[in-house]
Amino acid sequence: MTKPSAPYQPFLLRLLHGLTGLCLIAALLTAYWTYDTYDGRWGGIPLPKFSEIESIHGTFGLWTLLIFPAFVVYACRPGQRRLVQPDTFKKLAQVGKPAWWYTLNRLTNTLALLALTFALFSGKMMGSDWLPDGELDHAWYYAHLMSWVVMVLATALHLLMNAKVGGAPLLLSMLTWKFREKDSPAHWPHHLSHWWAATQQGAWATWFQPMTAILALEIAILASIVAAWILPLFKHR
Repeated sequence: MTKPSAPYQPFLLRLLHGLTGLCLIAALLTAYWTYDTYDGRWGGIPLPKFSEIESIHGTFGLWTLLIFPAFVVYACRPGQRRLVQPDTFKKLAQVGKPAWWYTLNRLTNTLALLALTFALFSGKMMGSDWLPDGELDHAWYYAHLMSWVVMVLATALHLLMNAKVGGAPLLLSMLTWKFREKDSPAHWPHHLSHWWAATQQGAWATWFQPMTAILALEIAILASIVAAWILPLFKHR
């Protein structure tokens, strides 16, 4: 019997997913250490008090924020089949069947994008001096704490559902550095120049047509990221 081939993931997807994932995991871990150092009102593990941990957490959060827009565009365009589909609610009625599991997987993938958007936005809305100054009652601080819980749950669901529908081969396919010739980074400059030439000729006019749920999701997330950069400029203590 022929052994089934391992699933193949586009190299750009693996690169963006991997960079986002690494920065996110580092941000989650340093976020907990930050909470343990400056707050700890709801218990936790006793970690060494490290006053610089908030700055380190902010750095990982910033890296995630810078990489995330590219990942969102990829996920909502070439990778949109991995997100919610127009027939999602119909397939959710097929409980226990393969289509049901694949639909749940797409839902958890979409949830992970939304959870990360919430975490990045609420983090940017915080003041960098709140925790060192002992100001622990700001609404945006509570929102960011909640986003940590939501992000941990969303990440766990994302991993569990991908393991359910694809098993170890699917999870391992996201970690390999091998790629096919057509997927080679050597072709990326050509694709980028082709995209830019098409944009200059008016292709941008079709970017938002037709308006679908996935496109609306992409616009909402990207708009939130832009707002996360702009709104803090107008904040008042």
